[in-house]
Amino acid sequence: MKVLMNHIYELHKGVRQMVLFTCNKKYREQAVSRLESQGIPYVLQPAGQQNLNVYFGRPECLEAIRLIVTRPLNQLTPEEDFILGAMLGYDICAQCQRYCQRKGRCINKN
Repeated sequence: MKVLMNHIYELHKGVRQMVLFTCNKKYREQAVSRLESQGIPYVLQPAGQQNLNVYFGRPECLEAIRLIVTRPLNQLTPEEDFILGAMLGYDICAQCQRYCQRKGRCINKN
């Protein structure tokens, strides 16, 4: 839950516009309660048998999540995976490399 609190802090400070927090399903109520008490919109998605993905942040970002992430993350297309990574603020060059790898067009590094 300390990680969740840090993500909420970063959201409030503007460091992030959207967060993906993965936790054990047993922490669902605690996470939801904390987000709701602070008026933070969120989307829940199962992540395997024991885990839960909690997306939270700006409403417009969450609306895009509802459209893009309609199945488990490991089943996203390379394009959907790229968009999600960019939305989460991951290193854009690393996202580009990941995208190219998933498309089978790796660039050799020297």
